[in-house]
Amino acid sequence: MKICILSDSHDHIPLLDAAVDEAKGQGAEAVLHCGDVVAPSTLKCLVKHALPIHVIHGNNTGDLYSLGQLATRSLDLIRYHGMDASLTLAGRRIFIVHYPHYARALATTGNWDLVCCGHSHKIKIEKLPNIRGGSTHVVNPGTIGGVGNDPATYILGDLENMEFEVFEIPKSIEREATYS
Repeated sequence: MKICILSDSHDHIPLLDAAVDEAKGQGAEAVLHCGDVVAPSTLKCLVKHALPIHVIHGNNTGDLYSLGQLATRSLDLIRYHGMDASLTLAGRRIFIVHYPHYARALATTGNWDLVCCGHSHKIKIEKLPNIRGGSTHVVNPGTIGGVGNDPATYILGDLENMEFEVFEIPKSIEREATYS
Protein backbone atom coordinates (compact mmCIF):
# COMPACT_ATOMS: atom_id res chain seq x y z
CA MET A 1 0.00 0.00 0.00
CA LYS A 2 1.23 3.47 -0.90
CA ILE A 3 0.42 6.51 1.20
CA CYS A 4 0.75 10.27 0.74
CA ILE A 5 2.39 11.85 3.79
CA LEU A 6 2.16 15.62 4.07
CA SER A 7 2.08 18.34 6.67
CA ASP A 8 1.85 22.06 7.31
CA SER A 9 -0.50 23.00 4.49
CA HIS A 10 -1.33 26.32 6.22
CA ASP A 11 -4.35 26.96 3.95
CA HIS A 12 -2.41 26.59 0.68
CA ILE A 13 -5.23 24.77 -1.09
CA PRO A 14 -3.82 24.53 -4.65
CA LEU A 15 -0.55 23.00 -3.40
CA LEU A 16 -2.32 20.54 -1.10
CA ASP A 17 -4.73 19.53 -3.86
CA ALA A 18 -1.92 19.10 -6.41
CA ALA A 19 0.11 16.93 -4.03
CA VAL A 20 -2.77 14.56 -3.31
CA ASP A 21 -3.71 14.41 -6.99
CA GLU A 22 -0.12 13.57 -7.95
CA ALA A 23 0.27 11.00 -5.15
CA LYS A 24 -3.02 9.32 -6.09
CA GLY A 25 -1.77 9.12 -9.67
CA GLN A 26 1.27 7.26 -8.32
CA GLY A 27 -0.89 4.77 -6.45
CA ALA A 28 -1.47 6.37 -3.05
CA GLU A 29 -4.46 4.83 -1.28
CA ALA A 30 -4.55 7.08 1.80
CA VAL A 31 -3.38 10.52 2.95
CA LEU A 32 -1.72 11.27 6.29
CA HIS A 33 -1.74 14.98 7.19
CA CYS A 34 0.62 15.66 10.11
CA GLY A 35 -0.97 18.90 11.24
CA ASP A 36 -1.28 22.63 10.66
CA VAL A 37 -4.20 22.53 8.27
CA VAL A 38 -5.39 25.83 9.89
CA ALA A 39 -8.80 26.47 8.23
CA PRO A 40 -10.77 23.21 8.06
CA SER A 41 -12.27 24.29 4.72
CA THR A 42 -8.78 23.73 3.26
CA LEU A 43 -9.45 19.99 3.36
CA LYS A 44 -12.64 20.19 1.27
CA CYS A 45 -10.57 20.13 -1.92
CA LEU A 46 -9.40 16.61 -1.06
CA VAL A 47 -12.80 14.92 -0.88
CA LYS A 48 -12.99 14.66 -4.68
CA HIS A 49 -9.93 12.35 -4.64
CA ALA A 50 -11.97 9.73 -2.72
CA LEU A 51 -9.07 8.70 -0.48
CA PRO A 52 -9.20 8.31 3.30
CA ILE A 53 -7.54 11.37 4.85
CA HIS A 54 -6.15 10.98 8.36
CA VAL A 55 -5.52 14.40 9.88
CA ILE A 56 -4.32 15.83 13.19
CA HIS A 57 -4.40 19.50 14.10
CA GLY A 58 -0.81 20.52 14.98
CA ASN A 59 -0.06 23.83 16.71
CA ASN A 60 -1.93 26.10 14.25
CA THR A 61 -5.26 24.64 15.18
CA GLY A 62 -7.69 26.97 13.45
CA ASP A 63 -11.32 26.08 14.13
CA LEU A 64 -11.34 22.62 15.71
CA TYR A 65 -15.12 22.52 15.99
CA SER A 66 -15.47 23.07 12.23
CA LEU A 67 -12.77 20.48 11.56
CA GLY A 68 -14.80 17.93 13.52
CA GLN A 69 -17.95 18.95 11.67
CA LEU A 70 -16.22 18.64 8.29
CA ALA A 71 -15.02 15.17 9.20
CA THR A 72 -18.56 14.04 10.04
CA ARG A 73 -19.87 15.37 6.69
CA SER A 74 -17.13 13.99 4.42
CA LEU A 75 -18.64 10.57 3.70
CA ASP A 76 -16.09 9.14 6.18
CA LEU A 77 -13.16 10.26 4.00
CA ILE A 78 -11.74 12.86 6.38
CA ARG A 79 -10.81 11.28 9.68
CA TYR A 80 -9.92 13.89 12.28
CA HIS A 81 -7.93 12.32 15.11
CA GLY A 82 -7.25 15.32 17.36
CA MET A 83 -3.68 16.07 18.43
CA ASP A 84 -2.24 12.70 17.38
CA ALA A 85 -3.28 9.47 15.71
CA SER A 86 -2.63 5.78 16.06
CA LEU A 87 -3.66 3.66 13.10
CA THR A 88 -2.85 0.51 11.22
CA LEU A 89 -2.61 0.49 7.43
CA ALA A 90 -1.51 -2.53 5.39
CA GLY A 91 -0.50 -4.26 8.62
CA ARG A 92 1.87 -1.42 9.61
CA ARG A 93 1.47 0.33 12.95
CA ILE A 94 1.59 4.08 12.31
CA PHE A 95 1.62 7.03 14.68
CA ILE A 96 1.08 10.63 13.57
CA VAL A 97 2.16 13.52 15.76
CA HIS A 98 2.97 17.10 14.82
CA TYR A 99 6.23 17.64 16.69
CA PRO A 100 9.50 15.99 15.55
CA HIS A 101 10.90 15.57 19.07
CA TYR A 102 7.81 13.59 20.09
CA ALA A 103 8.06 11.55 16.90
CA ARG A 104 11.66 10.58 17.66
CA ALA A 105 10.74 9.64 21.24
CA LEU A 106 7.79 7.52 20.12
CA ALA A 107 9.96 5.76 17.54
CA THR A 108 12.37 4.55 20.22
CA THR A 109 9.57 2.63 22.00
CA GLY A 110 9.35 0.04 19.24
CA ASN A 111 5.55 0.23 19.33
CA TRP A 112 5.37 1.64 15.80
CA ASP A 113 6.65 0.72 12.35
CA LEU A 114 6.32 4.32 11.16
CA VAL A 115 6.03 7.63 12.99
CA CYS A 116 5.10 10.69 10.91
CA CYS A 117 5.48 14.31 11.99
CA GLY A 118 5.68 17.87 10.68
CA HIS A 119 6.10 21.30 12.31
CA SER A 120 9.72 22.08 11.32
CA HIS A 121 8.94 22.47 7.58
CA LYS A 122 12.15 20.46 7.00
CA ILE A 123 12.14 17.12 5.18
CA LYS A 124 13.65 14.27 7.13
CA ILE A 125 13.49 10.53 6.61
CA GLU A 126 15.33 8.41 9.14
CA LYS A 127 15.37 4.95 10.61
CA LEU A 128 15.93 4.97 14.38
CA PRO A 129 16.90 2.05 16.60
CA ASN A 130 14.26 1.19 19.17
CA ILE A 131 14.39 -0.47 22.59
CA ARG A 132 13.01 -3.75 21.22
CA GLY A 133 16.12 -4.30 19.13
CA GLY A 134 14.53 -3.25 15.87
CA SER A 135 14.16 0.04 14.11
CA THR A 136 11.37 2.49 13.38
CA HIS A 137 11.02 4.86 10.44
CA VAL A 138 10.46 8.53 11.24
CA VAL A 139 9.22 10.67 8.36
CA ASN A 140 8.79 14.45 8.22
CA PRO A 141 7.50 15.53 4.79
CA GLY A 142 8.36 19.21 5.23
CA THR A 143 5.62 21.69 4.31
CA ILE A 144 3.19 21.13 1.47
CA GLY A 145 2.22 24.77 1.95
CA GLY A 146 5.68 25.84 0.83
CA VAL A 147 5.79 28.20 3.80
CA GLY A 148 8.40 30.96 3.53
CA ASN A 149 11.38 29.93 1.46
CA ASP A 150 10.76 26.22 1.99
CA PRO A 151 9.71 24.13 -1.00
CA ALA A 152 6.22 22.61 -1.18
CA THR A 153 6.90 18.93 -0.52
CA TYR A 154 5.21 15.66 0.32
CA ILE A 155 6.38 12.08 0.70
CA LEU A 156 5.05 9.00 -1.05
CA GLY A 157 5.51 6.02 1.23
CA ASP A 158 5.39 2.38 0.24
CA LEU A 159 4.28 0.45 3.34
CA GLU A 160 5.10 -2.93 1.86
CA ASN A 161 8.79 -2.12 1.35
CA MET A 162 8.98 0.74 3.90
CA GLU A 163 10.48 3.01 1.26
CA PHE A 164 9.87 6.76 1.16
CA GLU A 165 10.36 9.23 -1.67
CA VAL A 166 10.19 13.02 -1.55
CA PHE A 167 8.27 14.97 -4.19
CA GLU A 168 8.10 18.71 -4.74
CA ILE A 169 5.09 20.62 -6.04
CA PRO A 170 5.94 23.83 -7.95
CA LYS A 171 4.79 26.87 -5.98
CA SER A 172 3.79 28.43 -9.30
CA ILE A 173 0.65 26.24 -9.14
CA GLU A 174 -0.63 28.43 -6.36
CA ARG A 175 0.21 31.67 -8.09
CA GLU A 176 -1.53 30.47 -11.26
CA ALA A 177 -4.63 29.45 -9.30
CA THR A 178 -4.74 32.86 -7.62
CA TYR A 179 -4.73 34.76 -10.91
CA SER A 180 -6.96 32.42 -12.93
